Amino acid sequence: MKRIRTNILALLLGALAISCASSSKSTTKANKGSKPNIIYILADDLGYGDLSSYGQQKFTTPNIDALAEGGIKFTQHYCGSAVCAPSRSTLMTGQHTGHTPIRGNKELKGQEGQTPLPKNAYTVAEVMKDAGYTTGAFGKWGLGFIGSEGDAINQGFDTFYGYNCQRVAHRYYPEYLWDNDQKDFLPGNDWTNKVTYAPDVIQEKTLEFIEDNKNKPFFVYVPFTLPHAELIAPADSVINKFKGKYPETPHDETKRYTSDYGPNIKKEMYCPQETPHAAFASMIYTLDIYVGQIVDKVEELGIADNTIIMFASDNGPHEEGGADPAFFNSGGNLRGVKRDLYEGGVRTPFIVKWPNKIKAGETSTHISAFWDVLPTLADIVGIEVSAPTDGISFLPTLMGQEQKESHPYMYWELPVRGGRQAVRLNQWKGVKYNITKPNARLELYNLENDPEETEDVSAQYPEVVKEIEKIMVDARVDNPTFPLFSSSKKRS
Repeated sequence: MKRIRTNILALLLGALAISCASSSKSTTKANKGSKPNIIYILADDLGYGDLSSYGQQKFTTPNIDALAEGGIKFTQHYCGSAVCAPSRSTLMTGQHTGHTPIRGNKELKGQEGQTPLPKNAYTVAEVMKDAGYTTGAFGKWGLGFIGSEGDAINQGFDTFYGYNCQRVAHRYYPEYLWDNDQKDFLPGNDWTNKVTYAPDVIQEKTLEFIEDNKNKPFFVYVPFTLPHAELIAPADSVINKFKGKYPETPHDETKRYTSDYGPNIKKEMYCPQETPHAAFASMIYTLDIYVGQIVDKVEELGIADNTIIMFASDNGPHEEGGADPAFFNSGGNLRGVKRDLYEGGVRTPFIVKWPNKIKAGETSTHISAFWDVLPTLADIVGIEVSAPTDGISFLPTLMGQEQKESHPYMYWELPVRGGRQAVRLNQWKGVKYNITKPNARLELYNLENDPEETEDVSAQYPEVVKEIEKIMVDARVDNPTFPLFSSSKKRS
């Protein structure tokens, strides 16, 4: 605990002194030597514009920017969904939300955790296990309560440490975290006193896993909780860097879904915050420091040249707990936030660094998504995926080769607020909201000319509208646990 905070202070001072459904069958040759270690880092509710390498101007992310400078930055990579659980389900299974088992954030009464992935799901962790890798997950899971079929250690991970439940992950000073199937109580935390910052503990466990497995191929999935609400950070030099820098409107207990630590705490809610802008910036800055520590660790261990590091976010920026995506331009001028299927809700920063394999400083406009990660990693480690997947390996793009395979379309659905669907078809983006209503209509945007999705051109291109509406029918199968259409209006 102390070591993590000391490292954060050292890195901060250093920064100030210098002022971050098919099968994959690609035959790309990635690595003729030993199998590369793979670290996949996932931020939580980080917007497309929340990194300085993607245009953020109110704070910097030097370590993540350095990843981009040393590797490849994607500008048209997409999340699996616009909320946490289904987005992570697409990442784990290689299936978009028309096929993946988990399509929404569904709570389970009496359980600490969400609807579990089924036993027969074939996850990216199981792909890596089949390839001889040691696997670990550190952070927020959200795909099945402890002991369920969807528990991380029942879905291909040798080790899990962190939050099993997304609701508990709303709090950064929880009473305990999960160490596989055992509770690890955090010193001093009792829902009133805030002593141990959970992300510090998770980061320490992540670094220990990397060190313990340095002599064999490992896959580590690092789904950080930062910068998801609640907005809170330790009272240290990081938040002090940002206090007083921005105008502030306190977020207090008069606001919706807000409850302070103390004897009357409502644990699933978010804490009040006197300086929400400073807290938000400090959380992303802390995330950046954690990424820097991971990079430093693989370099210190001498395994950096044989380690792939990937970085993305699970969905667009949130507005909860006092977060202010408009102030920070967290969406990077893209329309929409978390829960939206417009670009701002589903387009994510995506960076991949692989020394001596990926050319440094590259930018790619290749259109890809979370469901491509499983077949890409399978391609890298030489495993042919026999389970159904909607993904396409983007390894050729990573290697600077011709990307012969591309998606005929991209599909999303989200069973919230009357049901939402979206399709990307080449330069076209079709979005339909309130799909259970008789007058629901498809909006159409030309992303080539209008990436901000400001002008609906559906009336001008009826043939494109018709094609996208057909895709919205054909690209999915019904999932009774996450029904997209009400019983009063069946999809024809």
